[in-house]
Amino acid sequence: MKFTVEYEQEEDGRWLAEVRELPGVLTYGKDPDDAVAHAQALALRVIADRLDHGESAPALMFSFAAA
Repeated sequence: MKFTVEYEQEEDGRWLAEVRELPGVLTYGKDPDDAVAHAQALALRVIADRLDHGESAPALMFSFAAA
């Protein structure tokens, strides 16, 4: 599965990144790269948590792409 990371700058200067395919995966960073890195790490944690709890998870062969 391919995950899309969208990011944008907030009015206060922080950067927000979101993985659209995983609801609730939103993170902030000091710059675009930082925000995207945090979003990727959180997405992996969410997938791992789903696997730990026997929930469905996306296919384990995946990649991230900036939007």
